[in-house]
Amino acid sequence: MSINTASTPAVVGSSRDAPASAPHRPPRRAAWAGVVSLGLGIFTLVASEFLPASLLSPIAADLGISEGTAGQLVTATSVIGIIGGPLVVSALPRIDRRWVMVALTALAVLSNVLVSIAPVFGLMLASRLLLGLAISGFWAMSLAVTAQLVPADRLGRAMTIVNMGVSLATIAAVPAGAFLGELVGWRTVFLGAAAAGIVALVVQLLTLPSVPPTGAPGFRTLVRTAARPVVALGVLAIVLIAGGHFIGFTYLRPAFEEIGGASPAALAMLLAVFGVASFAGNLVAGPIADRRLGVLVIGAPTAIGAATVLYALAGANPVAAAIAVVVWGAGFGAIPTMVQTWMARVAPDRLESSGGLVVAAFQIAITVGAAVGGLLVDSVGVQAAFLGGGVAAVLGAVVLTAAKAR
Repeated sequence: MSINTASTPAVVGSSRDAPASAPHRPPRRAAWAGVVSLGLGIFTLVASEFLPASLLSPIAADLGISEGTAGQLVTATSVIGIIGGPLVVSALPRIDRRWVMVALTALAVLSNVLVSIAPVFGLMLASRLLLGLAISGFWAMSLAVTAQLVPADRLGRAMTIVNMGVSLATIAAVPAGAFLGELVGWRTVFLGAAAAGIVALVVQLLTLPSVPPTGAPGFRTLVRTAARPVVALGVLAIVLIAGGHFIGFTYLRPAFEEIGGASPAALAMLLAVFGVASFAGNLVAGPIADRRLGVLVIGAPTAIGAATVLYALAGANPVAAAIAVVVWGAGFGAIPTMVQTWMARVAPDRLESSGGLVVAAFQIAITVGAAVGGLLVDSVGVQAAFLGGGVAAVLGAVVLTAAKAR
């Protein structure tokens, strides 16, 4: 399969499956303002997703439930994400994508408001399902929308801006939620998240231009896209790479506690270092993806694999563990931009469907990775989880390279 990386993403394919002509792009400044608005939207959505992780104790105490039950508020958004992205792409085939993104942001605002006033856990859980749908749909559509705003040879840079929202939210949401929860109460924190969503909504209305849908509509197109061998291999590779990351990352704390002299403060510092390294990895991923995508396809997953193995073997050496976390964070920070750019190259006529499949693959990876990691930790030991995760990540890079070669 020959890929012209400088072509416009949405014009390849049969006349039945793709638009007849390239989309008309807005002026450059307006286009990049729209890209920034998508990044801001992603930031507010992902920050809302992570907030309960820092507020479980007060939520549980207020509602009279266990902290384990309260933790399902986080799980719910991930589970719905497996079907949410493909569902939004398939169910809204002909609506201007500007209004789809605005509506999904509004849905997240509604979710946070409902959580802030929910008198019982059931209503709160249902509200979080709405957020999961908003996040997965917004992220799934972001690739196709961004590809219509910027030239194809700038798509990697543009997706870096969009995914910067994920990196910033990962770094800031949990500590900010914990601090503000103590200061003003957990319900007010969710109202604040709703206010941030309104800001993102207004910015989108002011900057995001009209974006027509791309490709053939409906669920059938999604199935046909998933049935393409190169796309199916890409989805498998994403599950392996991201799943390998979560096999180890989910059990970072018990592994770190095996290092002599480890303390909760040191663990917090280690997680902060991971977040900063992840942000840096995302920043450099865009230009590399635009110019040397093959290098990034091999380099980022290999960095995860090497880092997890080093972390597993660090033993009582906190310096080695810190180095491993820096490399690991940088590698994983590059993954979202890398896989989205890769999908745009191999399926330029099916950007919306492939975007939905990417989101579903990430959510499957989170669920499966945590489960497999738990089995390895319980049956063999925490080192086995890290070694297994490293092997899976490198194997994913091999699959992705082989798929591109086809």
